Amino acid sequence: MADTKKLKATSGRAGRKHFGTVMIFLFLFILGAFMALPVYLAVVMSVKPSQEWFIFPPKLYAMDPTLDNFREMFRAAGQLWVPFSRYVANSVIITASVTAAQCFTASMAAFVLAKGKFKGSKFLNSVIVVSLLYQSNVIYIVQYMVIAKLGLIDTYLALILPGIATPMGVFLMRQSIGQIPDAMIEAAKVDGASMFQICWKIVMPNQKPALMTLIIFAFQAAWNIQSGAYVFDESLKTLPTAVSQAAASGIARQGVAMAAAVFMLVPPVIVFMAAQKNVIETMAHSGIKD
Repeated sequence: MADTKKLKATSGRAGRKHFGTVMIFLFLFILGAFMALPVYLAVVMSVKPSQEWFIFPPKLYAMDPTLDNFREMFRAAGQLWVPFSRYVANSVIITASVTAAQCFTASMAAFVLAKGKFKGSKFLNSVIVVSLLYQSNVIYIVQYMVIAKLGLIDTYLALILPGIATPMGVFLMRQSIGQIPDAMIEAAKVDGASMFQICWKIVMPNQKPALMTLIIFAFQAAWNIQSGAYVFDESLKTLPTAVSQAAASGIARQGVAMAAAVFMLVPPVIVFMAAQKNVIETMAHSGIKD
């Protein structure tokens, strides 16, 4: 009799466990579908012919899909005073520079804040945490004044320098580097390694997950940089600026704008797919134990 009760209790717990698993899966599926909806709509709108843009109520699918918007995008781009490839090249140059510089500076600053012993380190860490609460919009005016005083208007540096230092990158790397045992740092010092050697030869090789996550964030932010505030030379403008200009030309060109938006979506997706296996390990200890 007792065995029967235990069996029923075990079966009940197993049933509740499976029900909970199913509900979690269903919730995550709905959440994932909701998050993927904008991407789906962008792709659908990019293959809709112009006459379907005016259908009411709007359809969530293309009744007569076509690639004319992409053809029109490249045709219109070929007639610009600045070639479309120039916008792409500008975005590639700026994105690569910002991503590399941001990873380098954030890693070094995070190492000093996480493992350095100096007065004011706690205050600086608090400043970084507080700065996460502020939007970059609040410093646009001061940022423009500084860039103008430095004579960087209409240059690549006007777009690269403001994107190098980010509190999110420093915070992310500091949290990850903080999990490195102090005993490893001390052992390296005993062996005669300098702080620079400890940072790049001992600490950074164990920070691949955090670096991959930072690369994704930095690449996405840099790829979407709008150049209209600091760059007025058309030959130096970025691809997002060109897309915004196309979108502002009226509803008749919205299909072309959506085709360009889908074109812009491809590089971040490729970078994310290449680095996604490391993202879930970002805050892990990477197998190091004190």
